[in-house]
Amino acid sequence: MTFILSGFADEISPEPSVQLATLAAESIRHLELRSAWSVNVASLTDAQLARFRRETADAGVRVSAIGSPIGKIGIGEPLRPELERLRRIADVAGLFGTPIVRVFSFFIPPGEPPARFRQAVIDRMGALAQVAAERGIVLAHENEKEIYGDIPERCVDLITSVGSPALRATFDAANFVQCGVRPHSDGYQLLRPYLVYLQVKDALAATGQVVPAGQGDGEVRETLAALAASGFSGYVSLEPHLAQALRYGGFSGPHEFRQAAAALKGLLSELSIPWQ
Repeated sequence: MTFILSGFADEISPEPSVQLATLAAESIRHLELRSAWSVNVASLTDAQLARFRRETADAGVRVSAIGSPIGKIGIGEPLRPELERLRRIADVAGLFGTPIVRVFSFFIPPGEPPARFRQAVIDRMGALAQVAAERGIVLAHENEKEIYGDIPERCVDLITSVGSPALRATFDAANFVQCGVRPHSDGYQLLRPYLVYLQVKDALAATGQVVPAGQGDGEVRETLAALAASGFSGYVSLEPHLAQALRYGGFSGPHEFRQAAAALKGLLSELSIPWQ
C-alpha cells in the first residue's frame, strides 16, 4: 500500500518549467493537468500539448489525471458542446497515458432545490459516462459547492443512479467543509466504494478559508488513515488554493505549494503511510 503524490501544477505557476522545478524540489513525480501557460487543458492546442509532453517527459514527471472543467457549466446550458469537449479531453488523457478525468455535475440555479434538477443531472452525467466508456476513461466526479453533487448523499445518488463503472468519485475535503459537511464523519463511508482518487486541501468551517492539510476542519488525517487501512493505493493530489480560491480553479504559488506539500507529507509521516 503506497500513496502516489501528485498535484495541480498550475497552482505553482502558469509556466511548466516553474511547475516542474517545484515538483522536483518536493520529490513529486506526478501532476494533475488542469492548465498550462494560463490555457485550460480543454483549449490547449496540439502544439502546446506536444511541448508540455516533452517537458514533462524530460523532467521524469507523469500525468496522474486530467483536471478537466467538464460539468462546470449551468444545468440549462447545451450538452452537445460539453460532450465534444469531453471527447477532446479523452484524446488528451490518452496522449498522457492516464485514464482518470476529473468532472463536475453542473451548476444549479441559486436558491433552487437540487431535487428539481436530479433527473436532468443524472441524464447528463449518463451521457458523459457513455462517452467515457467508449473512450476507455474513468470520470472522477468531484464534490463542489453550487453544483448538484455538493454533499455526499447527492454524490452517491448520482453515481449509483448512472450505474456506470466509467463514473466514479474523487474526494475533496475542503469543498465538503464549505458545504457544511464533516468530510470523514459524514462522507467517507458513503463514498469509499466509489473513490478512485483523492484531492487534498483543507478548510475552516467557520469562514470557509482554505488552509493546508490538517490545519482545518476537513478531517484530512482521519480520511488518510481510513484510506490506508482500506488498502488504497492510488493518487493523492494537492490542490492547495492558498493564495486564491476561485469558482473555476485556484492558485498558490511555489512557496505556498511547498507549504501544502510539507503539511501533507507531515500527516503521512505521522500516520506511517508510505508515499512515492
